[in-house]
Amino acid sequence: MSGRVIRQPGACRTHFSFSAIPDQDETRLKERFARVSEYLEIQLKTDVRFVPVKSYAAAITAFRNNQVQLAWFGGLSGVKARQLVPGAQAIAQGIEDPNFKSYFIAHNSTGLTENANPEATTLPAEIQGKTFTFGSKGSTSGRLMPEFFLRKQFDQSPDDIFSRVGFSGNHSRTIALVESGAYQVGAVNYKVWDSNVAAGSVDTTKVNIIGKTPGYPDYQWTVRGDLDSQFGEGFTEKLKQALLSMKDPELLNSFPRKGFIPATNEDFQPILEVGKQVGLID
Repeated sequence: MSGRVIRQPGACRTHFSFSAIPDQDETRLKERFARVSEYLEIQLKTDVRFVPVKSYAAAITAFRNNQVQLAWFGGLSGVKARQLVPGAQAIAQGIEDPNFKSYFIAHNSTGLTENANPEATTLPAEIQGKTFTFGSKGSTSGRLMPEFFLRKQFDQSPDDIFSRVGFSGNHSRTIALVESGAYQVGAVNYKVWDSNVAAGSVDTTKVNIIGKTPGYPDYQWTVRGDLDSQFGEGFTEKLKQALLSMKDPELLNSFPRKGFIPATNEDFQPILEVGKQVGLID
């Protein structure tokens, strides 16, 4: 990296930091975002550091405390973070993110199967009484939206629908717990499921999809509102263009996304409304 770092006029900080919600295991996160860090350092011509965190709440705290100035948030964590940092903006999202989905998966011993109609979003009634795991408590695709659609279909809380409810911590762990039979059913980010199946890391003779949610807005890059005062006039726009111009297939595949498109705070109003309904946002 030496030779590429140039201080921006008017900049007040020596390095730019970003983080991401820990939606997969730590090894995969480090691989993904080390490449992003290298890309941004070239594009922004400043020292860029990825700051790993242990939980969704920790990602929000790091953003609020200015330990990081940019974060790859899920829909819910992004809404929460922007509420805490005046002027914070969603600036980019994956091409797939305006119409994101969650999968409901089940251990094959349950006998549960997906509705034959590919457009159906209802779950089999026999899901009731099973053991169930969400992902992180603060996950949009692993908790908020699956819970919303469960409540909508069954008119009950998850604790009343299932015999036992747990929280795995991340999507990779959800898949592993359901595949092992530790939980009979779970909710998972469809991107993580699809990429793990494609990589051959899911035993589909033991676990299968039994339902899908309708689409909803999810992941996005969010920046602090004081970025230009910290790094120089125009830095926010330069960062946005760097994200939107990310074209390297290997880099994009690590998300995995086909590319990035502009995002605004208003795009995530549905998440704010659902978060309030479910009781995860005040």
